Amino acid sequence: MQVVGYRARVDKHAALLLAEGGSVTTERLDPDTDLSYTLGERHCAGAVDGDRHFRCDSDSAPYCPEHTDIWPCARCTGDCNKPLDTCDEEHAVYLAAFAPDVIKVGVTRSWRLETRLREQGADRAAHLRTVADGRIARQVEADIATELGDRVRVPRKISGFDQSVDTDWWASLCERYDPLSTYEFEYDLSLSERPMAETLATGTVRGTKGRVAVLENNDSVYAVDLRQLVGYELSDGGTDRDLQSSLGAFG
Repeated sequence: MQVVGYRARVDKHAALLLAEGGSVTTERLDPDTDLSYTLGERHCAGAVDGDRHFRCDSDSAPYCPEHTDIWPCARCTGDCNKPLDTCDEEHAVYLAAFAPDVIKVGVTRSWRLETRLREQGADRAAHLRTVADGRIARQVEADIATELGDRVRVPRKISGFDQSVDTDWWASLCERYDPLSTYEFEYDLSLSERPMAETLATGTVRGTKGRVAVLENNDSVYAVDLRQLVGYELSDGGTDRDLQSSLGAFG
């Protein structure tokens, strides 16, 4: 069995996509779900088409060059010829905030705004502007990104999982950019201390936030970036490798 993908938390909790014998199943990561898998070798996750999986044994992980999708909009700054049909759709420019005081600017199609914010695990967000198409949106984004940045790495997000957004900092940003609307998201993780970043698939699910699952294992709490699991072969039975224990395990 291999992890061949994941689903970030939006309306439902996150999930892992597992493949075995050419078929794909979904392992939902609802709170209180018990996971008991040991990670084996990691190789290319191949390709998924609906509930079918096409295996690839390349050593490259999570994907080999043949199975890596290159999204042409990833680093676009609005100087393109709109290569995708979706570029012609109405877009929203937004700010996504992560506790306690991390910010990024981003763009998405207007109808996907709240979905995109939840996929990223944003704690607060602001809809700054609605524009006619993706090219204009990227131009606006590039301008704002010179001051605020347009990317936040997962480890930095995890570092604030046990904190709240600095309300004064957020209020000053909103005053400065005068958004059309704002959002506040709750994930009900109930963390008293920062979870430790780890790559494992053993433990009880506390909850999920974006593409990160929070697991409890032997009285310690871990944050697992689901993308880091993609490509791993899984075997039944919990891991027996030594894991760093959180301070709460000794309380």
